[in-house]
Amino acid sequence: MRLLVVEDDTLLGDGVRAGLSQQGYAVDWVEHAEAAQLALETGEYDLLILDLGLPGMSGLEFLTRLRETGEDLPVLILTARDAVSDRITGLDSGADDYLTKPFELEELGARIRALLRRRSGRASPIIRHGDLVMDPAAHEVTLRGEPVDISPREFAILQMLLENRGKVMSRNRLEGGLYSWNAEVESNTVEVHIHHLRRKLGVELIRTIRGVGYIIDKPREE
Repeated sequence: MRLLVVEDDTLLGDGVRAGLSQQGYAVDWVEHAEAAQLALETGEYDLLILDLGLPGMSGLEFLTRLRETGEDLPVLILTARDAVSDRITGLDSGADDYLTKPFELEELGARIRALLRRRSGRASPIIRHGDLVMDPAAHEVTLRGEPVDISPREFAILQMLLENRGKVMSRNRLEGGLYSWNAEVESNTVEVHIHHLRRKLGVELIRTIRGVGYIIDKPREE
């Protein structure tokens, strides 16, 4: 999953980027709204974390403009403005959640998981697909009740495919969910991780759509 953080406080921005990266996310960090706009125009993201007190265009103005374009990207406001009126304004302007500073990274991670779960249409925090069970909070995968040892990047690809069951995910989209801007992209990394997942979870789980990408089909009952 790829996140965009918009925060002008260098220490905090770098800390959020590092902390969320350790939780398995690919995180890009910018310091003002104009850079955020460019990032959204040139990349695909699963969630936006937005400070309100930005230099130049405020975070609230940026959010309002974003929603006026019809963009439905989940937005979590992260700000020191803790007045009830500020929270109401932020949520009514199109934010999906509102977290005030100071905060714990564990809570931020939980709120991110909740927003991503809501966007995928799930009520349960656990992802079930036949005999396969994924727990995003614990970063655990079991198959027929037995734990499966998979790497963080294999976990990320599997989660993206499960969250988008029935939709073909391109190689570029999957790769974008693995690497932030400053990360070195390994060649054929998606193909290698898909191969490992098939070996561990069964060759029938992930289908290749030639020339398009990869898909996990929805179960028939869905």
